[in-house]
Amino acid sequence: MSKQSYLLLITIISALGGLLFGYDTGVINGAQFYLSKYFELTDALKGWVVGSALLGCFVGAIVAGKLSIKIGRKKSLIISAILFTISAYGSGLPSLFPETVTVLVIFRIIGGLGIGIASMNAPMYIAEIAPEKIRGKMVTYYQLAIVIGFFSVFLATYFIGNNLTQEQNISIGWRRMFWSELIPSFLFLALLFFVPKSPRWLCLKGKTGEALQILEKIQDSESAQRDIKEIEKSLKDENEEAAKVNPFTKPFLGIIIIGTILSILQQFTGINAVLYYGADIFEKALGYGQEDVLKQQILLAFINVIFTLVAMYSVDKFGRKPLIYIGCIGMITGFLLLGVTLQQQTVGVLSLIGILVFIASFSLSMGPIVWVLLSEMFPNKIRSAAMSIAVAAQWAANYLVSQSFPMVVGSDLNKSSMWNGSLPYFIFIFFIIIIIVITYKLIPETKGKTLEEVEEIWK
Repeated sequence: MSKQSYLLLITIISALGGLLFGYDTGVINGAQFYLSKYFELTDALKGWVVGSALLGCFVGAIVAGKLSIKIGRKKSLIISAILFTISAYGSGLPSLFPETVTVLVIFRIIGGLGIGIASMNAPMYIAEIAPEKIRGKMVTYYQLAIVIGFFSVFLATYFIGNNLTQEQNISIGWRRMFWSELIPSFLFLALLFFVPKSPRWLCLKGKTGEALQILEKIQDSESAQRDIKEIEKSLKDENEEAAKVNPFTKPFLGIIIIGTILSILQQFTGINAVLYYGADIFEKALGYGQEDVLKQQILLAFINVIFTLVAMYSVDKFGRKPLIYIGCIGMITGFLLLGVTLQQQTVGVLSLIGILVFIASFSLSMGPIVWVLLSEMFPNKIRSAAMSIAVAAQWAANYLVSQSFPMVVGSDLNKSSMWNGSLPYFIFIFFIIIIIVITYKLIPETKGKTLEEVEEIWK
């Protein structure tokens, strides 16, 4: 196997954590319509069932930092795969326990723990093994896997739901939708045993020889030797210094704040409100019948995949910041189309185009680029801790949006003649404008730089 093929293989395997991220968070989209009727959920309870997994994601991201330092990126991903499997099986089996929403929520939280651990370790692992010239593309495989996960679960829920009556979907269909996640969960768990450990983590643990062997499987010997020297210089006496390094002091605090704000703003674009509640948006806001909703979701997911591929092949050519600017302009345009047509009560094709333009623009920019920037912007000494904080904050923001979105949609203000259901989308536009300002003023361009060169930018 060539060095390039080997790098691609281990990147794809580790990126499967992203596929399960997308699958696990997306399965609730197809299932929630039916399980909401099964459990007779109120808007608040629906938000809790959807958002509960995000609490697990938050906790998982917090513990992921120390976990990845102690046992490594690879073993952390193995733990996440086990948690995915338990959650997928248990979420469809509340009938084995007292038939309550609480049982479902517990298994959703377990899955969330797996997502939180994987969402920090997978992109960081890829960034730590990838050569700098293609690192953006390699890390974008993680976001591509997320959207493929969404696309796959939309197909799975469509075919499961389409082959059952509504009564059958309410009683058993949503359970099968959760169980379908067992296939990628087992695949991820099995393949992880074939990936190597992170060279930078090995150097951190003093295993330079083993790290060099891994780098020489990925790139030529001269580049591997150069990288080892740079890593050793950056991580010199890391174990001794780790106790002295306080990420909440200068210069680290400023970097963490910037990364955390960027991470939070990814969620305040409204992406997961659209993905989690897409069925409700298509049915209630756009007037589509339930028989058309899952078809629209597949179209949405397909657009997501296509434009993530565009980002993958653009990020190392044009840079990180230009893609964010282009994407933000597109997201604003998409939500303006949706918001104005809702406000003017002219919902139709333009509304659907607005959603698709938004999804395409997010997939080109804030979706993949945030993961690329988070995986490469933090110095080696604090990378695990800083990413843990930024990713945990992202999941907290995700939970806030997911929990509040159905309540804002159902509010009297949103239903008033002034807004006619458009209020949430104008709120999201406000935050997208903030992203443009933050990116322009605070985010450095990291294209083509080694992780150690990126570290020098902040000094």
